[in-house]
Amino acid sequence: MVNTVKLQEKVGVVLLNLGGPNTLDDVEPFLFNLFSDRKIIRLGPWFMQKFIARRIAKQRAPVSRESYRLIGGGSPLTRITGAQGQALHLELSPRGDFRVALAMRYWQPTAREALGQMLESGVRRIVALTLYPHYSVATTGSSVDDLLAAATAGWPGHFDIAVVDSWSEQRDYIECLAQTIRNGIGKFAGEEVCLLYSAHSLPVSFIEDGDPYVEEIEKTLRAVELLTGVPGVLCFQSRSGPVEWLEPSTPDMLKDAAERGCRNVLMVPISFVSDHVETLYEIDMLYRDQARDLGMRLERTESLNVNPCFIKGLADLVLTACGEKGWLDCPGSSLELRNRRISDRRNG
Repeated sequence: MVNTVKLQEKVGVVLLNLGGPNTLDDVEPFLFNLFSDRKIIRLGPWFMQKFIARRIAKQRAPVSRESYRLIGGGSPLTRITGAQGQALHLELSPRGDFRVALAMRYWQPTAREALGQMLESGVRRIVALTLYPHYSVATTGSSVDDLLAAATAGWPGHFDIAVVDSWSEQRDYIECLAQTIRNGIGKFAGEEVCLLYSAHSLPVSFIEDGDPYVEEIEKTLRAVELLTGVPGVLCFQSRSGPVEWLEPSTPDMLKDAAERGCRNVLMVPISFVSDHVETLYEIDMLYRDQARDLGMRLERTESLNVNPCFIKGLADLVLTACGEKGWLDCPGSSLELRNRRISDRRNG
């Protein structure tokens, strides 16, 4: 980033994320919100969606509550996303008046609440920044649609919104991942390590319909491996329901690694940038226990959370979006040239 780049007026940054139940009592309503989203899962005819979603949420809540109980009684995702927002605000503050808010897709604070905060702060220009590095209609797509719908319904024509909907090869993100892998390998004191990249699974039907999720993850893997020189294998976790999911599953890949004689596994939660139930419970508990039962030692790379390098990358994404919208003053060079340099850096 260039220190001379300044905002023309204040800009809001809305961080888009899934959300999670803050307490055990929140689990069932959180699941209801999730299963009510017809854009990611169709439960019968449209008029039956919420009725069926309520039944599924009630059925699954006891198992989900136990998972959240084991990681402290709720999801840390909102707290961590809030810390990321605070760190991002500090990183951006030398470049102008930025305001940062959170919009959780299936829990509070909602997109409407985030936009309300922006309105109260006198913000008209907004960067909607996804915290999913790899675009999928089921994650970023749903969150962006929700934010734009809230803006249109509540304040039509008031906000000018720039959307950052994926950043699978953002250079700071890639460097952060590479460093966490180097650190993770160091835990094994020179012993041979099998590297597994575990991403959140997705129904195969999404990919067949053109969703770029897997393609974007593979771009990330190639970029990371150029820095580390360590090859890894991609697998998929967190699947549920009677549909065809992306393969191979993480549990199956652990079995395969054991059969190949692997004794040390380093797992990289490649599609997650914050600790939550998928890292703290599924990887740190379920998969670590499975690996131990298979005669292997499993370690996980640290989640990016508020890693300064990662926050710097988020700030770069915000400034890039502002530059492309013409919201920056760039002393000493034309805005067009500055925008081209930002774009070249992002793509190269």
